[in-house]
Amino acid sequence: MIFKYEMKVLEKHLDSFGHVNNSVYLEILEEARWDFITKGGFGLKEVQAQKKGPVVLEINIKYRKELVNREDIIIESKTLDDPAKIMKIEQKILKKNGDVSCLATLVVGFMDLEKRKLIDPPNDWLNAIGIDV
Repeated sequence: MIFKYEMKVLEKHLDSFGHVNNSVYLEILEEARWDFITKGGFGLKEVQAQKKGPVVLEINIKYRKELVNREDIIIESKTLDDPAKIMKIEQKILKKNGDVSCLATLVVGFMDLEKRKLIDPPNDWLNAIGIDV
C-alpha cells in the first residue's frame, strides 16, 4: 500500500540558498510518516498509552531535485518488507510534475519504550503501516 501526504513548501523550510535544507527533508518525511500511522490507528496517543512504538535505525537519502518556496509536493510512503522486528520503509518526495525530489529508505524497528529494546511489532502497528495481518 502506498500512503500519500500532500503539502506545500513554506518559507520556514528554506535555507539561505532559497531551497529546502537537507535537514528539513527529514522533518518532512517524519511528518508524512506520523500522518499515515495516525490515520492507520497507531499515532502518538497509542504510542504513549502502550509505551511501544516505531524507531528509525538507519536512513539513506538521495537528493535528486531541489524544492523551492511555495511548491506543492507529495510524499509517498510504503513498507518494503514482510513483518519483522526490523523492516524497511521507502519514502519519495515528488514534485507536482511527478519528478522525484528525494528518495529515502529507512530501516525501522518497533521498540518497547520501557524495556528500551526492540520487539516484534504488534498487529495494530502492522495494519497502520499497510500490512494486512
